[in-house]
Formats: sequence, structure tokens, C-alpha cells
Amino acid sequence: MESDSNTYKEKKGFKSGFVGIVGAPNVGKSTLLNAILGEKVAITTPKPQTTRTQIRGILTGENFQIVFVDTPGIHHPKKLLNKKLVEAAEKAVEDVDVLVFLIDVTNRNRKEEFAVIDLIKRLKKPVILVLNKIDKIAKVNLLPMIDEMKNIFPFEAIIPVSAKYMDGIDILLEEILKFLPEGPAYYDSSQITDQSLESFVEELIREKIFVLAKQEVPYSTAVKVEEMKEEDGVIKIRAVIYVERPSQKGIIIGKGGKFIKKVGTFVRMELENAWKKKVFLDLWVKVLKDWSRDEKALKRLGLSE
Repeated sequence: MESDSNTYKEKKGFKSGFVGIVGAPNVGKSTLLNAILGEKVAITTPKPQTTRTQIRGILTGENFQIVFVDTPGIHHPKKLLNKKLVEAAEKAVEDVDVLVFLIDVTNRNRKEEFAVIDLIKRLKKPVILVLNKIDKIAKVNLLPMIDEMKNIFPFEAIIPVSAKYMDGIDILLEEILKFLPEGPAYYDSSQITDQSLESFVEELIREKIFVLAKQEVPYSTAVKVEEMKEEDGVIKIRAVIYVERPSQKGIIIGKGGKFIKKVGTFVRMELENAWKKKVFLDLWVKVLKDWSRDEKALKRLGLSE
């Protein structure tokens, strides 16, 4: 049978390309990607620096295929982990066709915004500015922001959106398509991400830790799926949560194992809902001393090349 991608290749006028989503930490890049795709492919939390890996989301229409590249937030890093994240973000968008620069209108950080602007100036690609979370401010306050940003950089377009409520998403897609070349589909039309199932599970576990933990522990955790297999209709997963100190291990496990059980329950329920299959999740917690400052440990955890 001929694949969808081959069918699309033969279509005249079919547009395809790569779009990099960039911005400071916690401006809603992953929320925007999920809103565009209509399905969760990237984790979202109220805390900054949640995204650590490059995630691709694929949107295929009748006459187009857009491959979105979601990246870690651009900022001025101090720790080795954060430096690696920024390096990965910059590398991920080097070869895209269009850049979408996302700003949270309710919580602006000019220093971090200028770090992103420095990047987009170097890349010399078409840039669309997206002002996110417009549902949380008065419309009259948007005009000064738009005027300010027009004077800072020659954006191809400035589009106010609310990723949460899908407001402005259609306008954004129309604008993106103006800058994409004619070309083939890079992925099958049914595919919405190139992320592996193991990677999705790792990110989901980390998301629940971020959401449920009140201390700074989430930033000191990394997750690795050691085994994932299906037996008798049940998907069995064994994953390790790595922390940097024994005290953090105690917090993640919780009194009587209460916290880790809560994390496991939330993750299992979400996976079963998504996969429509029974899931058995076996979570372990291990100490990997100062892993966020150790080059070898970062490579082992897939956070550095």
C-alpha cells in the first residue's frame, strides 16, 4: 500500500516545513504546541524550565504539513544543565524555515526576551511574534506592547493569542503557511509527534513531580524508563527517578511512600486514558550525586550529546 507521505509528495502546491517555537522559560510554548495539535505531546507546568528536550509536533492538513519544534526556554544560564538546555534549544532551531517567538503578556522578563532576540537576529529567519495569554489582560494594554516590539525587531507579523482557549491559533497557522516552501510531507499524516513512547512516559512522570512537589526538588529530578513492554494486554513500565541528594530521595518517596504512589497513580491514569490499555507502572528513586552538574551523568540521562 502506498504511504500517505508518498501521496502528499505528488500533490502540487503542497507546503511543508519546520517551525521553531522559541521564548523565555514558562511563557507557554508547550501549551501552544498542544493547542495547535489538539492533543498533548509536551508536558506543561506552572514552573519555569519544565521542557528539557526538543519535542516535535506534526500538524498535517489537506495541503500542508508543519513540523513544530518545541524547545527549552532561552535564558542566561548558570548551571551546566541549563547551559546544555539553551545550547540544545539554539541548535534545534538552526535549520527551521520559520521562528515563532512567544511572549507571555502577563509576566514579561525583558532580560530573557532580549536573549531570545539576540538568537533570532543571529539566525536570520522569518520571525512571527506571538503574544500569549491575552485572555488575562485588557485589550487596551496590548497596543503599547505591539508598538514596543515593532520598534525592537522587524517581525513578519505580531499575533495576539490565547493558547489556553485556542484564540488566534487559526490566524497564526495562516501566517506560518505564508513562509513555508512547497515540498513533501516528512511524516505520515496520522503521526503527531516523533517522540518515543519511553520519552513521553519520562516527561509525564517529571510533569507530575513538578505539579505535585512544593519544594525545589523537581529541578533536581530526571527520569529514565529502564523497561517498557506489553504482556497479556498490560503495558508494564519500570522507570527510575534520579535525584541529586539522599534528602531529595526522601521527599520524592514521601512518608510511607505516599508521594511516589501519588505520582504513579496520576501518571498511570493519564497513560491508560491515552492508550486505552491497562498500565502497570513500577517507579524507583535513586541518588545520582550532582547529576545536573556532571557532563557524563547528563549524557547518560539523554540531556547532553
